[in-house]
Amino acid sequence: MIKNYNLTLRTSEQSLETTIPDDLSVRLALDIAGIRVRAACGGIGTCGACTIQTISGEFSPQTLAEWQKIPEQDREKNNRLACQLYLQSDAEVFLANPAPKSNWKSLDLSDWPDYPYPPYNIDKTIYAVAVDLGTTHIRLSLWNRQQNKRIASRHGNNPQAALGEDVLTRLDVHQQRDQELESLMQIIRAAIIEGVRDILQRDMGEIKSILAKVGLVSIVGNTAMLALLSGKDGSQLYDPTNWEKPIDCTADDMDEWQSQWQMPNANIVVQAPLAGFIGSDLLAGLMAIDICSSTKPVLLADFGTNTEIALWDGKQIWLSSVAGGPAFEGVGLVNGLTSEYGAIRGAQKTAHGFTLDVIGEGEAKGFCASGFVDAIALLRDENIIKLSGRFADDDHRAQGYCFAENHRAAILKPADIDAFQRAKAATASAMQLLLQLANIPLSSLSKLWVCGAFGQHLNIKNAQTVGLLPTIEYEHIELFGNAALSGCEKMLLNPENEQLNKKLRDTLQVVNVSHHSEYDDLFINQLRLKPFVEDANV
Repeated sequence: MIKNYNLTLRTSEQSLETTIPDDLSVRLALDIAGIRVRAACGGIGTCGACTIQTISGEFSPQTLAEWQKIPEQDREKNNRLACQLYLQSDAEVFLANPAPKSNWKSLDLSDWPDYPYPPYNIDKTIYAVAVDLGTTHIRLSLWNRQQNKRIASRHGNNPQAALGEDVLTRLDVHQQRDQELESLMQIIRAAIIEGVRDILQRDMGEIKSILAKVGLVSIVGNTAMLALLSGKDGSQLYDPTNWEKPIDCTADDMDEWQSQWQMPNANIVVQAPLAGFIGSDLLAGLMAIDICSSTKPVLLADFGTNTEIALWDGKQIWLSSVAGGPAFEGVGLVNGLTSEYGAIRGAQKTAHGFTLDVIGEGEAKGFCASGFVDAIALLRDENIIKLSGRFADDDHRAQGYCFAENHRAAILKPADIDAFQRAKAATASAMQLLLQLANIPLSSLSKLWVCGAFGQHLNIKNAQTVGLLPTIEYEHIELFGNAALSGCEKMLLNPENEQLNKKLRDTLQVVNVSHHSEYDDLFINQLRLKPFVEDANV
């Protein structure tokens, strides 16, 4: 059984407290938390760069790599290699020389699925990169296909967010870029290769020679992001007649792109979106859960600025997408954050008020989306807010509700609740519409997959309390925060990827909710903060 221990990390400038499972090295755990030790070998102990001093606690025994890389006088001072170090109790360590801060953090792969595919029989271009390009985040991983081995993975912020929180704002910006702004295409391409180079520097110790051995880059994402990445203006997305049709995201400058990335042998594939606002990130998610293998109905929701929904009825996949808005990304709110260090990712009621679960266990800086859901559900349970979403008393209607005394970052404002209601109503009513069109009752669902970063820390009970998720048994709901990247990795590794890709696309039935008059009534009903049950009108 995995045990979790508390680690206090001190540097000359700061102190960090975090929780680490005993099967994660200190180096990887700190990478995930955003505090980096210096490294260049991928955690196998050959570079000797990740030296850290143990102050108190119990740790795993010293390894051969540590005896070889750490001088005796330093071992006597309790210096260890962070990549070889595992906790066996609560502990304290000191990091004398942290690595420079980075936009990139390692993904926690402790619950990541395995891919039982045979290694590729290739000699030179043995490396491949999977990329999930989101509106606010980029996730990527580097693979050795010859060994069917993941080298490392990263996630970081999409730098385009500074130019607009939602996709349409960025499309507007893109149309003005020649006069006023640097090309969003170049911004995002530079960000992706920066993430790849970060892996190469820290986990392989070399960059240029490895880039030349990359044979495939597979990129999935929402349609607007893929259009901007490929240098398209995205103007087709403004025309509602194109919302049910595939959008061209093919790049016309592949030679230049390969040169920019110093990947002369790489086939850079932008996986085609499924329809207007239904991107290839949803396709990857469907591949990740192997949706067509189920003999019973399956529902998948990928929450984000643009929320995509898929329903498998046993024969075909019903698809739709709705505007989730920034509320599901934790941005665009008064105290909203992405899922990052300092974000409130959860909240609980106690005998003395509320306790907040903060990523990194430091000072709260605001709510990410899952914490936001918890906060609203708790306020509903306490009747502090009504079914309508309005605060019950005048003071809160004016100032909002503070979950931590004298802490402005923990205040929930009326406008934030309103933004969430609209996003959750759009999503829940789209789910309800697809179920009605496919003639599938809620009770027949065998599985509900909740994907996207939103699904990493989501409290299912609270999400059902406010009507964000349908009220079905907990055991039928699975959280899969990195489904898009996982599916993209399958595209790299599965020898039958092209056939599977075509099979999925041939089973699609795209639904534009604006063409269904009943959707408006469903939306209005779902605005209320009440459970989404079989008959959602009760």
